[in-house]
Amino acid sequence: MNINGSVVFVTGASRGLGLAFAKLAVAQGAAKVYAGMRNPEGFDVPGIIPVKLDVTDDATIKAAAAQCSDTTLLVNNAGIAKVMESALAENMIELSKELIDTNVYGLVRVSAAFAPILKRNGGGAIINVLSNITWFNAPALAAYGVSKAAAWGFTNALRVQLRADQTQVLALHVGFIDTDLVKDFDVQKTSPQDVAARTYAALEAGEEEVSADEGTRQIKASLSSSDAFYFNPVGF
Repeated sequence: MNINGSVVFVTGASRGLGLAFAKLAVAQGAAKVYAGMRNPEGFDVPGIIPVKLDVTDDATIKAAAAQCSDTTLLVNNAGIAKVMESALAENMIELSKELIDTNVYGLVRVSAAFAPILKRNGGGAIINVLSNITWFNAPALAAYGVSKAAAWGFTNALRVQLRADQTQVLALHVGFIDTDLVKDFDVQKTSPQDVAARTYAALEAGEEEVSADEGTRQIKASLSSSDAFYFNPVGF
C-alpha cells in the first residue's frame, strides 16, 4: 500500500510517535490525515485533522469511525506504559487490567470499527504499534509486557482474518523511542521520525512485520537460540 494518496487515521496522535506518523503521512502525499486524540482542543498542525478519540470509550470510537469513513490506512498507535516494583507487586493484576484495556482492548475496539470501512473502500491497511517487549519481559515492565504480548497475539489473528478483505496488517516492533513516555529513561532511543519512516517503507514493501531498530532485530533473531534474549534481558 502506498502512503501517497491514502487517507490515514492515527490514534494517539497528539504527540510522540503518533504525531510523527501523522506528519510523515502528510509529507509523503497522503490525501487526508486524521489525528485521533482524547483532547483535540488547541491542536493545530497544518494538514492534519484532529478527531476526538479515546480508545477505551466506545462512543468516541463510533463517532470517529462515522466522521472518518474515507479512511484507507489505520495506525493503531495509542498506548500506555507504567513502571512497577516487580512482577509480583500487589498492583500487578490491577495495573495489567488498566494497560490491557488500552493496549489490547483499545486495539480491538478501533480495529473492529475501522476494518469494515477499509473493506468498503476496497481494502487498505492497519499498522499496529507493538514493542520488542512482545518477545521478552522484565519485572519492572511486567504488566506492560503482558499487554503487548497479548496485542501481538491479536494482531496475528487480525492479519489472517483481514486478508480476505484485501487489508494488509503490519505489526511494528520497536524498543525505546525518544518521546515523553520514556524521557526519564537513560537508555538508547530511536527517533519517532525514523520509526515512522521505516514503518511506512515496510508497509509499502508489502511486509507484515517490521523491527524498527537494531536492538529489536537482534532480540527477534535470538528467539530460536538456546540463549534467547528473554532468558536474560540485560538492561531491563
